[in-house]
Amino acid sequence: MIEDLKGDESWRMFRIISEFTEGFEKLANVRYAVSVFGSARLRPGSQFYNAAQTIAELLAKNGYSIITGGGPGIMEAANKGAFLKDSPSIGLNIELPHEQRPNPYQNLDLEFRYFFVRKVMFIKYSMGYVCLPGGFGTLDELFEALTLMQTHKTPPMPLILFGSEYWSGLMAWIKDTMLSNKLIEADELELISITDDPLEVVAIMNRHRDRNQHPDSNPPYTGKLGSLRPPDSVA
Repeated sequence: MIEDLKGDESWRMFRIISEFTEGFEKLANVRYAVSVFGSARLRPGSQFYNAAQTIAELLAKNGYSIITGGGPGIMEAANKGAFLKDSPSIGLNIELPHEQRPNPYQNLDLEFRYFFVRKVMFIKYSMGYVCLPGGFGTLDELFEALTLMQTHKTPPMPLILFGSEYWSGLMAWIKDTMLSNKLIEADELELISITDDPLEVVAIMNRHRDRNQHPDSNPPYTGKLGSLRPPDSVA
């Protein structure tokens, strides 16, 4: 039994390494990618499915690749938007007992067994995140990105919550409970942007991309929406 367990653990280690290796090799040339998170349960024709497709189409027209979890719902909508605009449409699929089936709008797809390997790929190859309504998985991805930026493991980049009504309760709790108990700093909330406007999503991403291309001529990304206006290029 002990030997069997050791053997199983050894093979698991190699499987993990192989997933990292395949991800790094297949995604090595991805640039200016935006990860779109959201529920697999939102159906075609629903408000946020349509919004995710619109956001992805606008981002694709502005030269961005789109990365999703590769499944149905919001993920399908975002992949579809990129696919229809001939932009790289990347799906990081994962084996699940329910919900997860690969959507047909991926022109680059990877299969993962382990969530933690998959999340590394989201973080490593993204220059911004858009979170539409979702459940535990979406919250996991949201707070993973936030934690890495808060702890300076990754540089600050746009993290946009799309759908102000949906996210308002969570943001109120963060401000009224976490912040009031001094468990986070006020300036850390500036990492998060909230909007209901797809054009504003693109404006935020464009500003961040321009700052990285011309760091001496642009102010640092703060996450604040007030000073941003959609540029002509998003039309």
